[in-house]
Amino acid sequence: MTGPEVLDIARQGIWTLIIVSAPPMVVGLGVGVVIALFQALTQIQEMTLVFVPKILAIFLTLLITLPFMGQVLSAYTARIADLIINGSG
Repeated sequence: MTGPEVLDIARQGIWTLIIVSAPPMVVGLGVGVVIALFQALTQIQEMTLVFVPKILAIFLTLLITLPFMGQVLSAYTARIADLIINGSG
């Protein structure tokens, strides 16, 4: 296996990681901003107010996007398995 092939596999792995982790991260960021705006408008400075809505939103996002995440990870794993079986060299 040559250097460019290894770099291509690493690039695909990083891209897969970004695609799989993006939905929960974006939802967590959005909920955090909305809660922070709510706290600023109402002057409620309770530190624990952010955790429960953010955890629930991320959990729901994971439930909804789990089939997509599994499909992306399965495709990447299949590509890696094919490279191992066929021996790219």
